[in-house]
Amino acid sequence: MDWDKLRIFHAVADAGSLTHAGDVLHLSQSAVSRQIRALEESLGTTLFHRHARGLILTEQGELLFDATSTMAKKLETASARIRDSEEEVFGELKVTTTTGFGTLWLAPRLVKLYDRYPDLKIDLLLEERVLDLPMREADVAIRMKEPAQADLIRKRLLNIRMRLYATPEYLARAGTPQAIEDIAAHRLICQNPATPQVQAGAQLSQRLLAFNIPSTLTVNNYFGVLQGVLNHIGIGVLPDYLTSDFPDLVRVLPDVASVEVPVFLAYPEELRQSRRVTAFRDFVQEEITLYRRAQAEGGTTAD
Repeated sequence: MDWDKLRIFHAVADAGSLTHAGDVLHLSQSAVSRQIRALEESLGTTLFHRHARGLILTEQGELLFDATSTMAKKLETASARIRDSEEEVFGELKVTTTTGFGTLWLAPRLVKLYDRYPDLKIDLLLEERVLDLPMREADVAIRMKEPAQADLIRKRLLNIRMRLYATPEYLARAGTPQAIEDIAAHRLICQNPATPQVQAGAQLSQRLLAFNIPSTLTVNNYFGVLQGVLNHIGIGVLPDYLTSDFPDLVRVLPDVASVEVPVFLAYPEELRQSRRVTAFRDFVQEEITLYRRAQAEGGTTAD
């Protein structure tokens, strides 16, 4: 059905008069009448009974008026929400990041974002593959390197390193290595270097595995590595952004670390005015500030 004809029909049914509807729509009475006749012909039915005192809906006309009334209310609600969207944050936001950062750092903090914006719907896409933001595979990305795609707004959040961690319980049982070659006497927990991951982490794991460690546990993401470490299985290669949330972990061999890895937040230029994106960006930056403060108070620094 023609949307313009439905709009005119709704105005006529609401006003009960071609003349009054024409005044509302800024159309002549004859133009309104022609549109109503055309709609009736397309539907093969009569929508109005014509009387001297005005127009009365037929049974079929009442059915159509119920439908157009529902449409009008939904459109009015949508229009109001669009007007109010400068102050409100709602709807779906697709966020992509790595499995490690998403599970270990981002997801545990999202409760604060939901408390602030209870109508927000976040679709969190955790994978090592870099999704295409300009093609809207995701709205926002947090990646472990600067995005190379064009037409993106990007902000460097912090730098991280992969380091070695263990629990006090494990170290009390197995001893604390004093030099990197001592790692051969311990069980190493890390990602398999062939697994898709941050290159700096893979390089550190390769360096450690070169010491012919007799017993290892390899996992395909840092969440699994962390679980192995927390359960006292061995010494794990983990990103240092998790230390503020797991303060009981002991950093082993402080001089052994990966190269710095920059963490970037990025989103398409076309979403610059999106309230959802702005709210998420500001939330992440606030949490990064709190993280830096916790790192500084704990005696370490985040670049």
